[in-house]
Amino acid sequence: MKLKAIIFNLSGVIINDEDINCKLTRDLLIDENIIATQQEYKKFCLGRGDRGIEDLLRERGRLVTETYLQKLIEQKNQAYQEYIKTLESIPIYKDIEQVLSEIKLRGLQIGLVSGAPNSQAKFVLEHLQLIKYFDVIVGEDQVEKAKPDPQSYLVATAKFQNISPEQCLSIEDTPVGIEAAKRAGMQVVGVAHTYPFHFMQRYSNWAVDYLVDIEWEWIEKTFASK
Repeated sequence: MKLKAIIFNLSGVIINDEDINCKLTRDLLIDENIIATQQEYKKFCLGRGDRGIEDLLRERGRLVTETYLQKLIEQKNQAYQEYIKTLESIPIYKDIEQVLSEIKLRGLQIGLVSGAPNSQAKFVLEHLQLIKYFDVIVGEDQVEKAKPDPQSYLVATAKFQNISPEQCLSIEDTPVGIEAAKRAGMQVVGVAHTYPFHFMQRYSNWAVDYLVDIEWEWIEKTFASK
């Protein structure tokens, strides 16, 4: 079996923005008369994306419709974009463009699966001047279920041409994201940006401290041997 595509998570893999997402989510919930803790954000949103807001609200006894949830997510999306525009530089992880360029040189397609809306994911990639590398982008507004459900990965795979989930490699930074990719039938590189290296070793097929440490030749040989 040949490796044909790499699918990245956005927050925690490409951009170091979890503190920003935590702050904006907590600010959003204040308007809903809920003071959420950092621990609640980590439990319900980290790795799951903006759809985790629904679970956090449910934990606090609030049930919301899909329409209202999307309204809240769009409010956060707008606040996120405005916040990013105020920064002198976006907190991007080191060597990401080098890694994306190497993947393209190997003839592989590149996808993105984000827990943020598609418009926010594209906004970030355009701001970073990285969108040219991506063949497929899937945001939370294009799926009905958040990670660890595999839906976002399956939707991304379906957008590629003649590529199965088993021919894709996911790059994730959280146990929740790794579980989603594996449930979709993919192998996973866990990068220790958000959780310690030993966590990534425990949950993923390969673990690295930094994206630039990924050994592409070894991974391609592993796929080819299956």
